[in-house]
Amino acid sequence: MDYKLICIDMDGTLLNDKKTISERNIKAIRLAYDRGVRISVCTGRIFTSAEAFSDLLGVKSPVIAANGAYIREKDRDEVIYTSSIGIERCKKLLSVFRKYDIYPHYYTNERIFTENVEYSSRFYEATNKTLPKDKQIKVVLVEDWDLIFKKYEAEIFKAIGIHSNLEKIREAKISIRDMNEFEVVSSHFDNFEVTGKGVSKGNAVQVLANYYGIDSKQVICIGDSENDLSMIKYAGLGIAMGNADENVKEAAGYITDNNNCDGVAKAIEKFVLEM
Repeated sequence: MDYKLICIDMDGTLLNDKKTISERNIKAIRLAYDRGVRISVCTGRIFTSAEAFSDLLGVKSPVIAANGAYIREKDRDEVIYTSSIGIERCKKLLSVFRKYDIYPHYYTNERIFTENVEYSSRFYEATNKTLPKDKQIKVVLVEDWDLIFKKYEAEIFKAIGIHSNLEKIREAKISIRDMNEFEVVSSHFDNFEVTGKGVSKGNAVQVLANYYGIDSKQVICIGDSENDLSMIKYAGLGIAMGNADENVKEAAGYITDNNNCDGVAKAIEKFVLEM
């Protein structure tokens, strides 16, 4: 197959457990790009964070951020697609977070809104220490959520709930799904990520493929977690990492090595570079 687009998840896929990109992964991606294959980082992360890692690849690459709620052709600074949650749905989510005593985060392209520096906001604050100022995530402590929802109505693309009690996570996910207004997926066992109805990595990859005039059969998607399932199923070739969740492996057409053993590079070498 003559593949034209490769969409790659970040955490647990492109990044190893040290949160770095291996030289072998970078080399394989650059060789594929030199052959005319478009490369896209596809992540649940905030755009600014995803952009910083995408820049390390050394190729022109569009970024799919916030689980598909935001797509930007970063090298031309062109926004291709956005889907914000909106004021009322932000409020509904907050009520669920409160009911189950789950810690809330709300994301824009460059900001995390939170009540304390905990969980993912703590992670981004730590990551900021290694990044230039224009690539750092702004962590904003919130006292009045209504003011934030009103001011950033068109800019909040994703919410995350986090709790160490997995039963509370399970119950909250069911409650939100039953509203039939949201997409709810997990990227880790102790969280769930929420976007507007119809928003997913799979939908975003389809939007991007259509934008470039690429057929789904010419698309490779590589991932490891529940939030990657939709794009794995959409792609002509869905590839699961060796460290992927079992349901991701079951949906994939091929299982590569894990994220600490250059699984991304090995998949690209096999199916694109034919090495």
